[in-house]
Amino acid sequence: MKNLLHAGKLLLLDLASTILFLVVYLLTHNIPLAVALGMALGIAQISVQFARKKPIETMEWLSLFLVVASGTAAFITDDPRFVMVKPTVLYTIVGIVMLKPGWINRYLPPVAKAVVADIAVIVGFLWAGLMFASAAVNVFVALNYSVITWAWFMPVFGIVSKIALFLAGFAMMRFIGRRRIAAMPEREREALQASVA
Repeated sequence: MKNLLHAGKLLLLDLASTILFLVVYLLTHNIPLAVALGMALGIAQISVQFARKKPIETMEWLSLFLVVASGTAAFITDDPRFVMVKPTVLYTIVGIVMLKPGWINRYLPPVAKAVVADIAVIVGFLWAGLMFASAAVNVFVALNYSVITWAWFMPVFGIVSKIALFLAGFAMMRFIGRRRIAAMPEREREALQASVA
């Protein structure tokens, strides 16, 4: 459970600026305010990483880039259709980035990296597939339904689909990892446990 919470925390931190943008926009319907706050949070997160001299992961850079690029475009256009279709572009870019094998390793504890690295690559590809599917669903809903329908459907779809995949991927890696550890010779298992303790 500790590892699940740690991975969830990292994922929420990576998505914090996007979540803030969405919450502010849904509450206020004020595009400039939502964009400004989302951009400010994204920039603040990277600034804190620099100040602490911590490495900045690919997903953190991507999150910042997406917030700044989409925020700038939203400021320029102030068009609700752009805001509605924008997640399709974002999902597609994130899906492409997630095609890189091993991107998910940042979210894994050391024992999982040692035992289920191959499964983690598959889970990473499943995440990429979900991003591409989300992009297609978003553009379909944005172009065929009202702003109100889009505003409630896409957040619900996005949250539910991502939580479901997150939990399924975590459970799959944990199940396979435990079976592999149990199947190891005792000496190898003890060495593994000592190396990740």
